[in-house]
Amino acid sequence: MATEAIQPERQGWRATPDQPSLPEIYGSLAIPQTANVFRKLFAFAGPGFLIAVGYMDPGNWATDLAAGSKYNYTLLSVIMLSNFMAILLQALAIKLGVVSGRDLAQACRDHFNRRVSFALWIFAEIAIAACDLAEVIGSAIALNLLFHIPLLVGVCLTALDVLVILFLQQKGFRFLEALVISLIATISVCFGLEILFSRPEMAGLLRGFFVPSPQILRDPAMLYIAVSILGATVMPHNLYLHSAIVQSRDFRRTPEGKREAIRYGVIDSTIALTIALFVNAAILLVSAATFFRHGLTQVAEIQDAYKLLTPILGVTSASTIFALALLASGQNSTLTGTLAGQVVMEGFLNIRLKPWLRRLITRGLAIIPAIIVTAFWGERGTANLIILSQVVLSMQLSFAVFPLVMFTSDKKKMGEFVNAPWLKSLSWFTAILIAVLNVWLLILTVHS
Repeated sequence: MATEAIQPERQGWRATPDQPSLPEIYGSLAIPQTANVFRKLFAFAGPGFLIAVGYMDPGNWATDLAAGSKYNYTLLSVIMLSNFMAILLQALAIKLGVVSGRDLAQACRDHFNRRVSFALWIFAEIAIAACDLAEVIGSAIALNLLFHIPLLVGVCLTALDVLVILFLQQKGFRFLEALVISLIATISVCFGLEILFSRPEMAGLLRGFFVPSPQILRDPAMLYIAVSILGATVMPHNLYLHSAIVQSRDFRRTPEGKREAIRYGVIDSTIALTIALFVNAAILLVSAATFFRHGLTQVAEIQDAYKLLTPILGVTSASTIFALALLASGQNSTLTGTLAGQVVMEGFLNIRLKPWLRRLITRGLAIIPAIIVTAFWGERGTANLIILSQVVLSMQLSFAVFPLVMFTSDKKKMGEFVNAPWLKSLSWFTAILIAVLNVWLLILTVHS
């Protein structure tokens, strides 16, 4: 179906967007109408995996390594809770994109006045810059560990991913999705092997997952790590991106077609985020079983983890596998982070920049602070910067979550697809919980 033939819904909205989200891919992937369930699922599969990349990026590595080495398995429950929140919120993003034909940024621009919309754009850009910062540093660390490229040089080299993304997009969006899924598979296999090497304690693992510790709310240091896990898992830019890329499928713009697109989109997203849960839990498990078990409770630097894995576990390839997974994670995340930057800028400001220019701006915002920290503090400053970036992400999360819940709970905007009462209650509870945790962290930090 031609892009011009696809018109977003006007009901409940003030205006029709000038252009659809990511016009170069909008409605570009055909959906077979008479295929069986598995062929349709395959056709819809992809966007969820692009989103899941953000849930296993280098920011997660730093927070999960710190959590496992310092608090053993205690914060596994935070990873699982964050993942459930992510599944819920990404499902709402899918619904918004499919039903309204708008991404979250376009919806905010349509609903709010110019000042509020501009403020929300600033918050979204801060979140993307914080996320990009973690990816830049993570990729540079991986290059340093594997190829002994100086950290400062590695940070600068990450700017070349602009060219890589442009090349991949010329090959087609499906090709980009396939590459991302391949890199996710690489990360999953690597950490599957790391778990086998480290042999975590099963009883502690189950207790960490299913018995939350009240100490999390009382200990500022533990809460800081917990909120950074939340920020590294439920990422605000992913809500903007997901609501845009689900529109790459050429599904029927009828109630039945939208219902089908939402159903298969949520299945795709849930499967992908479950894999992300495995990867995040695996990083914490390996850290707890390897470092906490041996009394190394201050391992937060990714470089330290790399150096210690092989001698502690007695497996020669353990450190190399760890670094390969980190490189795959960093490169994977840059692919989706720059797409999110394009969606946010175009949606909020209605500005159409050339893709290479938009990605260069996004990368520059991340590289400049990374270069400054690396130049002045070297390796020792990177872990603190990554963890801080994830807390910043968490602080920005409410500015994306509250509008998303508000729009999908609005009968005028969503029509028959409005959130059911139980889903509306659960969504608002999640949004408020995220906000309360961030406020509580600020109170404890100031008090301490």
